[in-house]
Amino acid sequence: MSDPGTTLSKHQVTCGDGLETLLNDPQDPHDPYETTETQLERLLGRALNSFDLPDSTVERLGTALAHSSALHSSHHSASLHRATYRHTYLLSDGSALSLWELTHNAGRDGAEQHELYAEESEARLAASRLPTGPLPGWTAEHSDGRVLDEDDDLELLSALLARPIPAQPRMYVPDNSADHARRVLRRAENADRPGQATARRLRLAFAHHITQAFGRHCPVEGGRDAGFTLYEHQFLLLDGSEASLWEVEHTATPDGRHMCEVYEDERAARDAMESRSRVR
Repeated sequence: MSDPGTTLSKHQVTCGDGLETLLNDPQDPHDPYETTETQLERLLGRALNSFDLPDSTVERLGTALAHSSALHSSHHSASLHRATYRHTYLLSDGSALSLWELTHNAGRDGAEQHELYAEESEARLAASRLPTGPLPGWTAEHSDGRVLDEDDDLELLSALLARPIPAQPRMYVPDNSADHARRVLRRAENADRPGQATARRLRLAFAHHITQAFGRHCPVEGGRDAGFTLYEHQFLLLDGSEASLWEVEHTATPDGRHMCEVYEDERAARDAMESRSRVR
């Protein structure tokens, strides 16, 4: 990768209160004249999901000549710290390409984690999936002050799982949708995930829409909390037909790690989620 020797790693940002802040690479107090090649290696090396970036994006980044990094958004609360950064690259053909980096402390040990996305919408969706639930020691109560017990938890969970998705317009976005479908299927870990026939059909996708259908934290076996989220990935195909993938994300695994499961049918996805979210 070539580099002109001077990078654009300093970037001026106007904050909401009108103050201006001069930022170097927002992630590390490295030399502001760090080469673009080194900066890219650092970003890709620490991202948990760098393997999920489209191959075409990685290939284009190989021609990057200069880069600029800026804070895009941030959120800080008692339990969650997250920030999104935009890394923009000047390519050898004169075009620009951006990577969106999400950093957060939502891992098991609270250590800072990094994720990379090729699209702002994907970074925003990933940020919305981060748990913002109660801190350890938190207890839920009824409106009359009674503490919720396990039966209440199970009843509420079952009601939420059975709740249909609210009707809403499907706003399909043409955005490399076939590749999006491929990545959804690739991260599925369940043995009964959709097979090759579905994968071949979704190669015809040219637009898609993502809907969050369910999300909640609840106690599971072992006395710990686990998060459950259900998404519908809706695709519009070249032949005018529609198809959906139902993605279940949860941390109800033996070691508490994040796991993705994908189903073609909503009922199968909800049944799988319910079977993994039994309140003990």
